[in-house]
Amino acid sequence: MTRVKRGSVARKYRKNILDFTSGFRGAHSRLFRMAKQRREKALSCAYVDRNNRKRAFRCLWIARINAAARRDGITHSSVIHSFYENRVSLNRKTLAQIAIADAYCFSMLVRKVSDNRN
Repeated sequence: MTRVKRGSVARKYRKNILDFTSGFRGAHSRLFRMAKQRREKALSCAYVDRNNRKRAFRCLWIARINAAARRDGITHSSVIHSFYENRVSLNRKTLAQIAIADAYCFSMLVRKVSDNRN
């Protein structure tokens, strides 16, 4: 069997990993074995946190809608239920933006929808 010298391929592989970890602290950016482990951990955390970011934004939108709705004496769940009953298709992100940008418009929407509910 012929001998395979993979110097350039191995060097490129190691260089890619060390480039990825170049901003990490201490030996994690300089030693290949540690850098390889940190890269795996970083990629797995990035995957998890992409989903956690969606969760955090949804919590933020709900908090904003709830705060704006309570000024009108109603809760977030009642607002969402009223919107579903009246077939108003505004998602939580849009409602939160309306609540922040134009509180009067939001309260008019809530009043209109809750009046139709009763």
